[in-house]
Amino acid sequence: MNSDSDIQIAGDLLEVRHLLQPVRQHPATVAEFAGLARTLAADRAEWAPLVRYDATSRWYHRLRTGPGYEVWLLSWVPGQGTGSHDHGPSSGVLTVLAGELTERSRSGRRSLAPGAQRIFAPGYVHEVVNDAIEPAVSLHIYYPGLTEMPMHTALCSPAAQEDVVPA
Repeated sequence: MNSDSDIQIAGDLLEVRHLLQPVRQHPATVAEFAGLARTLAADRAEWAPLVRYDATSRWYHRLRTGPGYEVWLLSWVPGQGTGSHDHGPSSGVLTVLAGELTERSRSGRRSLAPGAQRIFAPGYVHEVVNDAIEPAVSLHIYYPGLTEMPMHTALCSPAAQEDVVPA
């Protein structure tokens, strides 16, 4: 029982059909895009056979599209990274499927293990790199679809190199 609230729900809320939104065919909210990424991540049989590793450049494959959005599958061998960039007018959801990636931004450095998600707004500057000794795989959803990826000069000051502790 939550003593901080006077609201209590009795019974099965899902039985109150008039309060439920109809299920959408395509995501429209940040939560729905994050949910789509989690659903795709859980369906290893859909994405794992497609993954390729390329020692000369990051490998990528457009997994699906929908109204205004794209879903990309990327692989990263050790040492591969994006360089400092943003995604122009696109928002995004990055989900690590396998291995480990490091995200560097102006606020610091985050280690991203399988299942980790980063949601970012247009103009968010970051760099993603595989600093580990094993390959990694990630899923990226962009809304609207990715049309540009402006590169930036080095974004991390020495103080920003410290690990970021999630709030």
